[in-house]
Amino acid sequence: MNLPKDLRYSEEHEWVKVEGDKVTIGITDFAQSELGDIVFVELPEVGATIEADEPFGSVESVKTVSELYAPISGKVVEINENLDDSPEFVNESPYENAWMIVLEPDNKEDIEKLMTAEEYQKMISE
Repeated sequence: MNLPKDLRYSEEHEWVKVEGDKVTIGITDFAQSELGDIVFVELPEVGATIEADEPFGSVESVKTVSELYAPISGKVVEINENLDDSPEFVNESPYENAWMIVLEPDNKEDIEKLMTAEEYQKMISE
């Protein structure tokens, strides 16, 4: 299982990558493997405000529909429109091609509350 060490992780299986004043968010390799083949991704509009621990979109697989939960609060400044035509990117490349949204976080300190790769690995192993 692929778990990049430079990312932070939420209990709801989202990853967060800090890039300057913005953060990129997607779902983990573990999450996509549990969901199975992704057939549709629903994301918020650019300009939307999302709240930590609240749903901001969903992914639909051949097995189920799962909510995406915001690991931190902020304003959506970009969405990955490639997922409209290629939802399979979530399965093929969860950390590169299948990022979901870019946020301007309300409070960057919230990122420090998320799990490290080691902590996330321990959680999913239990």
